[in-house]
Amino acid sequence: MVKLTLDLIARGTSGYTKKKRDESMQQYLRRLTHLYLEDRSIDDVGEDISMCRNLTVLYLYDNQLNKIPSLHHNMNLTMLYLQNNDICRVENLSPLTRLQKLYLGGNCITVLEGLDKMDKLQELHVENQRLPPGEKLLFDPRSLKGIAMSLQVLNVSGNGLDSVRDMIGLRNISQFMANDNELSDMKDLAHNFGNWPCLWRLELMGNPVCHKAKYRDRIIVMAKTLEVLDGKEITETSRQFLRKWHANKETQKKKRDEIYQRSAYADLGDSGLHRSAELPPVKDPARPVKSSQIPGYMMPGLPRKQFDELLARTATMDPASREKQPTPVKAKSGVLRSKHADEFATLPPSATVASAPLRRRPLMSMTFELSGNLDSTQHIHPGMIIH
Repeated sequence: MVKLTLDLIARGTSGYTKKKRDESMQQYLRRLTHLYLEDRSIDDVGEDISMCRNLTVLYLYDNQLNKIPSLHHNMNLTMLYLQNNDICRVENLSPLTRLQKLYLGGNCITVLEGLDKMDKLQELHVENQRLPPGEKLLFDPRSLKGIAMSLQVLNVSGNGLDSVRDMIGLRNISQFMANDNELSDMKDLAHNFGNWPCLWRLELMGNPVCHKAKYRDRIIVMAKTLEVLDGKEITETSRQFLRKWHANKETQKKKRDEIYQRSAYADLGDSGLHRSAELPPVKDPARPVKSSQIPGYMMPGLPRKQFDELLARTATMDPASREKQPTPVKAKSGVLRSKHADEFATLPPSATVASAPLRRRPLMSMTFELSGNLDSTQHIHPGMIIH
């Protein structure tokens, strides 16, 4: 175990701040601004460091500290280096209201907390925490809110993160390092890029998202202010080219969507017309049917007007006269049908189907069918056939 002593503090200064002969130890410690105490196997800081009231930079990395030392007497600290220790919890930092850079990488921190009053913090490094298998670094919303307006550099590499949505409120982020995590959702990253207008450096190597098609091109298009991606500079020429390519791609996609929608509507309209053509006309029960529009049988070769006149003449005849008239012959599609076969046998040769004049057509062969109980010896007179 190594505890920080005055002698160790005196040896942890640079050559420019050596103790003068006529200077007391207390005066000397009060004058110190930088302490280089890294890699000294220190596991306990103690109270002697409280005498360094003007300390601004403290190097305590690569030691064996299991907690953040109490530094409430060192309120002028602006940089604190505590990486590669055994720290498990972020604490004792509330008095350090002037702290601008905090290095906590390589420890055992599972929850990033205790930063809600550090509204001047500009850089936060919490990379490569030694977490239990299967766990990831968690972020206290109060701490993120406390540093949201001041933080510019954030390093969260190697912490098993699968999303960065929690950090969307860090609007002044200019450098974001998240290598060797589990980030795989491009949309998740794009959502944050839209709220980070100052981002110019991005590190994502070692994440599944890097294996997606055109990963680099898509990131450059989404992060419009980006200048360095995964250690490689983005030239203005390549940025302009990718933006035009993306804009052209979006335009073509919109045109394809419009064409598809128009074709879909056209197909729907055609199918509606076909269906309406197949359906029978709808009858309006409220509309009276005129006598001239009575649906009925149309005799072959007889015009509609003459047929209507024949019906009208028949309707004006008295019942006795109608009983003496011969029964009209029904025919359909060139086929002669009758339910009264006996009447055909008794008709005189000069009898006609109707008194209305018939339009004569050239004699042509036709096939017809007789139904009923007809005697094979009886014949139909030629005048009975409708041409």
